[in-house]
Amino acid sequence: MSTQTWLEWHAEHERALADPHGFLAITSLNFLDATPRRFSDAPGEWSTGPDGVVVDLAEGESLTVDGKEATGRHRFGVLPERGGVFPGSGDAVIEVAKRGGFDIVRPRHPGNELRQRFHGVPAYEPTGKWKLTGRYVPFKEPRAVTVGAAVEGLEHVYESPGRVEFEALGIPLALTVFNGRTPGSLFALFTDETSGITTYAANRSLAIDAPAADGTVTLDFNKATNLVCAYTDFATCPLPPTENRLPVAVEAGEKIPYERQP
Repeated sequence: MSTQTWLEWHAEHERALADPHGFLAITSLNFLDATPRRFSDAPGEWSTGPDGVVVDLAEGESLTVDGKEATGRHRFGVLPERGGVFPGSGDAVIEVAKRGGFDIVRPRHPGNELRQRFHGVPAYEPTGKWKLTGRYVPFKEPRAVTVGAAVEGLEHVYESPGRVEFEALGIPLALTVFNGRTPGSLFALFTDETSGITTYAANRSLAIDAPAADGTVTLDFNKATNLVCAYTDFATCPLPPTENRLPVAVEAGEKIPYERQP
């Protein structure tokens, strides 16, 4: 990957991060239970139960759901894990989602200070040294892998189809991988010897294109990205599996965000 191609990729990643209703716009993280509760940054009283999330909107309050105005009591139903909906409220959206088995409400306001002062993501200069070739080794059967989360007490379960074996700095390494966003693609959560020093301590993520017919994959650590918990405390990001703590310094990809630096 040329430097120019990387710069274009990085700029697009920054644009997506700064979306008016992206993660930098989140103003609170609220875990729901059976007791109806009101939050200062969202209309209505919110609760959840066996039949899913419910909001009771007072007189003069409304949400826009699927293009239609909702008033009074609105039932969102049972949400799938890692699924969610985004009803509108003025210039904001109110994310209603399920994470780690819990129903949550996360209002997203474009005027949130974190988003307003965002000025990009620091990163290492791209280098061919960290564009590596590896080999995908599928498991006989996909495995359910339980990992921790940025929120204490929360866990995530991901299906892992296999692992990727590779070599870096003369050391044989491997990463447990999960299914990616597109069919056949993969991603890995990892930490390394730079974590907590020049890169975010908790995790970074690496997207991996679908393996070739012989199992060959490209690991371009220049595209290692921060998860959103690197920027906001209102994220429920998964932590890497223990075996994905690489014993090398991966001096490539995104660094500790400006917002987290002393």
